[in-house]
Amino acid sequence: MKAFHRIPSRFSIGTTCSRPGLASHPSLSISRTKKQNFTEFIHKHTVTLPSTRTFHSTSSYSNNGPTAKAQPFTNILASDVPPPVQVASISPSGIELTDGLIIPGACIFLEGKVLLWDPPKTFWEGWKEEHFDVFEVVVPKPEILLLGTGKTIFQPPPYIREHLNEMGIQLDVMDTRNACSTYNLLSEEGRRVAAALLPLAPLAWQKKTEEIPKSSTMSN
Repeated sequence: MKAFHRIPSRFSIGTTCSRPGLASHPSLSISRTKKQNFTEFIHKHTVTLPSTRTFHSTSSYSNNGPTAKAQPFTNILASDVPPPVQVASISPSGIELTDGLIIPGACIFLEGKVLLWDPPKTFWEGWKEEHFDVFEVVVPKPEILLLGTGKTIFQPPPYIREHLNEMGIQLDVMDTRNACSTYNLLSEEGRRVAAALLPLAPLAWQKKTEEIPKSSTMSN
């Protein structure tokens, strides 16, 4: 079973993702505080999707235009057990995982989970340390965070790198295509690696506020 998660906190997002042959999942609205235990939070807000992993490989990407297809290759350093999350290909329509799940917007790969992410659309206007809050609650923390900044590389302001370094996380910035490929390799080799990925084509998750229905048994 493949688990797909929505990222919490001030992002409170709702969206749908697509998988070939599988109906879209309803929107979710999630909130949390920084004191919540990461494991308990992930368990509470998990949507399970049936999937069958058909191969264990890392994709090599060709940058010969939007119609170019990924060519798989075998990572000889990979372990016998494939990582829970691997990228098969990336295109303007989104990031496709090896099990067929397509993620159209920004996301975070962390601890074998996929978290939806809603950072500001413009570099680096409006970006704050709070956009990386999820890394404060996970234990153990990743050794490396790969930040994929879309089609091209945009180096973040020093305070973002310093904030992550204070948590013991090394930040590597690259375009999203190379960030996905690097994530595949490092995760297959058993490294504690996370990825914060922006799509090739800008897309913000649609935020949704869920209303609590009034009980019909409540007295006037």
